[in-house]
Amino acid sequence: MASLKTELGSVKLPALNRERLIEFGRKRAKQGAGPATLAIDLSFIRTIITHAAAVHGVEVSAEEARLARVALSHLNLVGKSKERDRRPTQDELDELIEYFETNRRQFIPMGRIVRFAVATTLRQEEICKPEWPLVDMKKRLVVIQDRKDPRNKDGNDQKVPLLNLTGYDAWEVVLQQRIVTRGYGRIFPHNHRSVSAAFTRACDELKIEDLHFHDLRHEGTSRLFEAGLPIEKVALVTGHKDWRQLQRYTNLKVEDLLKLQYAQQPSMEEFIKMLA
Repeated sequence: MASLKTELGSVKLPALNRERLIEFGRKRAKQGAGPATLAIDLSFIRTIITHAAAVHGVEVSAEEARLARVALSHLNLVGKSKERDRRPTQDELDELIEYFETNRRQFIPMGRIVRFAVATTLRQEEICKPEWPLVDMKKRLVVIQDRKDPRNKDGNDQKVPLLNLTGYDAWEVVLQQRIVTRGYGRIFPHNHRSVSAAFTRACDELKIEDLHFHDLRHEGTSRLFEAGLPIEKVALVTGHKDWRQLQRYTNLKVEDLLKLQYAQQPSMEEFIKMLA
């Protein structure tokens, strides 16, 4: 939203015509904004224009924003984000964790952060933000404040259970961090950008190609399904409001289904009680 304020904040609504919005889109693309980001920007602009016309009676039409979007779509500057299907192998995760935990120059506990990211499906910002008062030591959960949501971020506080269903134990990591931090300040008192930079640097040194920190969230989500959780329980962990966004993770292998035959998972009622 900062770019919208900078580029269009002083522009009068009637002046937001097709040409001005196309110019804005071209400039944003040159600055590095991808098609999905531009699509969000234009949708936001159209919402503002529609609200101004419907609620405040401003003589302005949202048609200009629609036409600008069509033009930018033809230029391939607006579109949907491409879904990544890159999953780290277990060997890659083991290699990364060993690299971090044997590197004396590594100040950030990246090995624990990698395990925690897969176990909780939390984003790097959500990992580095919570303070200890947000951890319920009895129920084994953490509250993520203002969790990312395309429709409503502010006030979107969610309880995330600290599970051991992905091959990594989130609760064990929390206990380790409590010893390190003595229960003061943040659970992981590190800048999320530094976490991302350390992860990228490690992948480069280990020659692990095309792996992003955010892929750990996808990996954790996939492992929750592979552990036998139904889509409604996975959504309670990942924070997805629209279950359709989780459909691409549900393509389990036949071998995984056979394993689930003997899996003993908590009932939905028991699961919800954990978050109550």
